[in-house]
Amino acid sequence: MVITKSRLVLGATAVTLSTIAVTSLGIHSRGQALFKASPKETLDEVWQIVNRQYVDGTFNQVDWQAVRKEYLNKSYSNQQEAYKSIREMLKKLGDPYTRFMDPEEFKNMQVDTSGELTGIGITISQDEKTKKLVVIAPIEDTPAFKAGILAKDVILKINDKNTQGMDTNQAVSLIRGEPNTKVTLTIQRNSTIKQFNITRARIEIHPVRYSQKQTPAGNVGYIRLNQFSANAGKEMQNAIKDLESKQVAGYVLDLRGNPGGLLFSSIEIARMWLDKGTIVSTIDRQGEQEREIANGRALTTKPLVILVDKGSASASEILSGALQDNKRAVLVGTQTFGKGLVQSVRPLEDGSGLAVTIAKYHTPSGRDINHEGIAPDVKVDLTDAQRQDLWLHERDKLATMADPQFAKGVEILGKQIAAKGLTSAEKK
Repeated sequence: MVITKSRLVLGATAVTLSTIAVTSLGIHSRGQALFKASPKETLDEVWQIVNRQYVDGTFNQVDWQAVRKEYLNKSYSNQQEAYKSIREMLKKLGDPYTRFMDPEEFKNMQVDTSGELTGIGITISQDEKTKKLVVIAPIEDTPAFKAGILAKDVILKINDKNTQGMDTNQAVSLIRGEPNTKVTLTIQRNSTIKQFNITRARIEIHPVRYSQKQTPAGNVGYIRLNQFSANAGKEMQNAIKDLESKQVAGYVLDLRGNPGGLLFSSIEIARMWLDKGTIVSTIDRQGEQEREIANGRALTTKPLVILVDKGSASASEILSGALQDNKRAVLVGTQTFGKGLVQSVRPLEDGSGLAVTIAKYHTPSGRDINHEGIAPDVKVDLTDAQRQDLWLHERDKLATMADPQFAKGVEILGKQIAAKGLTSAEKK
């Protein structure tokens, strides 16, 4: 998921949407309300934001002016009644990512991007077609990850509550909780039903891990990026500079299972690898396009392979799509998740909040990845069993030649290094 200034993480205290960058999310904030809004004022505030900003100017073929009249003609004795009507109103858009949050839900959504989360450590979204709750990816080394939750798992039940028709707000409120308490998830994985009993925890996330590896391709820099948090750019910069000082001949950037994060973080990191060219374009309902471009300050031009899989979403897709389209990197692995809607998260006068889809993003070549995702240049598929063994049971094999996707990446990197004619000193 991508957000421009804040991030939604389920298991943290909130959810990942589509691309806020679930990209998809741009965050705009306003000052504290100076007065308590009436129920109708809150409802109309939501209507006005959607009217001005929603990505589909036809409002899902709905007469949006008539909708306003319908709901403002009703009587509301309290905010809760208005909240119910707001949710009914937004359902007419047929967009699971445009959603209303009451004050408690909105507070829980505003996850601190310092990298500390409380929960089980998964990002989720609601499938646009089936309306089912789907895991985008478990965050590495969190309770959900260690329990064996995988990307694309469908959440059927939370404890004993069926999730049919449940939105992400409800799911978050049921899944999150105090550290050392338990939550049970019933998961559908392909045709198999599994149950996971997971203990919640306080989670500290370090977005970047790196090392130099002696491989058949020579001395290679390996960087694993777990999520695009506020400090990911600084950590990535430090990693590249340190590996450059060690004279690596090329890089493997591992984005497998990375569910996304902050939009500005993905752009910042793309500029560290890309010296020139477009990074991403966002397109609103008027067809107006905003482009983010490289700024000529790449930290390295050495060969680069990026590892991706079905858990690579949102900001991961922005970064990998940008470097693929600009011929800066070769992508190895499997098709990415496919999250490409831009959302704005807005605080409302009464302390509630609204996430509204305002645009979609395209890769530099104009690909709309919201449903298709990014296809790797070289496909290396793993079964679910292989992925679980590699990421959970046999972690010592991860990013070694016993890791099929990493091994293929190193093979490709070796050919690039040879073609570039890097010095023997760099190959040591």
